[in-house]
Amino acid sequence: MEPLKKEDYAEPRCLLCGESYGAEPAVLSIPQKRILEKMNDYMSRRDYAGAERHLLYWLEEARLCHDRRGELLVRNELIGHYRKTGERDHAFEQIDQALQLIRDMDYEGSISSGTTYTNAATACNAFGENERALQLFEKARAVYEASQNTGKELLGGLYNNMALTYVSLRRFPEAYELYDRAMALMEQVPNGVLEMAITCLNIANAVEDESGLEAGETKISELLDRAEELLDTPSVPRDGYYAFVLEKCAPTFSYYGYFLAAERFTETAEKIYRGESI
Repeated sequence: MEPLKKEDYAEPRCLLCGESYGAEPAVLSIPQKRILEKMNDYMSRRDYAGAERHLLYWLEEARLCHDRRGELLVRNELIGHYRKTGERDHAFEQIDQALQLIRDMDYEGSISSGTTYTNAATACNAFGENERALQLFEKARAVYEASQNTGKELLGGLYNNMALTYVSLRRFPEAYELYDRAMALMEQVPNGVLEMAITCLNIANAVEDESGLEAGETKISELLDRAEELLDTPSVPRDGYYAFVLEKCAPTFSYYGYFLAAERFTETAEKIYRGESI
């Protein structure tokens, strides 16, 4: 009778790849593009529960397949997801795990690290951790500005979000400088008008915070008019991301008395989420 071989009784370490216990870890890549496309589909329907299930499934697959690059992508998506849903503890858990991955992979200084620092910092700012947010934004800025491979949309997004933190810390001159840089960059990006509109509204909020509503009224009105014009740009695809931006911007229009614009943008976003033609 032949002796049993290890593969006859060892359970797979990873059911997806069939790797046995004791074998050298084999790295299999999760389908990053397909994961992101499916996330866009969930977000176009505002299916946040489905989006979370989707990301947690692929997080486990990435870990089982030893795909640390894939794991980093999924954790970055989870940071953004939990920021949008307001789940602070889950967001910070993913931030800590993503930053540890950057260190473990020796990725500090890479574009991937800049993206991770930016996502983490944006979440920190959203949850009121402004000092930590600024430290992470400064790391991201150092990475992005040192690389010739940094896309304009990445750098523009960084400047816009970093400016929000400066406003929270009442460092207005630094915030306005970054907002100006963000606007100049996003003018060069296809469909960057949506981010430009968000920046206009962010500047309006900064003007109010610094000068007060009455003193800043004229400037705020100019910024809201510009934002409305940008959001109505005919060439921008009327897709899930457009609906997300409209939904994000509508409350600011309403706050400043632009009730018709707020109502119109909200209705348009709802139609997109329902799958109706615009």
